[in-house]
Amino acid sequence: MAQPKLTILAAVALAVLALASVASAEQGGGFVVTGRVYCDPCRAGFETNVSKSVPGATVEVVCRQFGASKETLKAEATTDEYGWYKLEIDQDHQDEICEAVLAKSSDPACAEVEEFRDRARVPLTSNNGIKQQGVRYANPIAFFRKDPLKECGQILSKYDLKDATETP
Repeated sequence: MAQPKLTILAAVALAVLALASVASAEQGGGFVVTGRVYCDPCRAGFETNVSKSVPGATVEVVCRQFGASKETLKAEATTDEYGWYKLEIDQDHQDEICEAVLAKSSDPACAEVEEFRDRARVPLTSNNGIKQQGVRYANPIAFFRKDPLKECGQILSKYDLKDATETP
């Protein structure tokens, strides 16, 4: 009969430890930034059925104070075989702008970067109403082909883009 009590006691102890680790992560401990990098072969500015993941691409997470250009954080990661990256950030950056930024493509045919389309903002603070236990998901970001694929006109005509603007 002593064994079931020990099992229950061990389960309760594990639950307390799990809750303590979640609470410390939400108190400004650390964050995991994750996102995906893809190749935009049609230069559409969004993923299409011919977009491909970019494995081996380099992404940086950069933080700076509002209105300043000096970086307070710069961390780097490489995408996996599916184009996903993951970075661990160990501190809160509440009063800063943080972004995941494209640094280098592993695909020379798809390596162009367009200003303002090469980054995704990431909130790295616990004080923003997000309940994700320290995980922050950045929007997908893309490298562009210098010359779009021949079939891109036909592909893009299938999307309802008549209200789209020319600039992001």
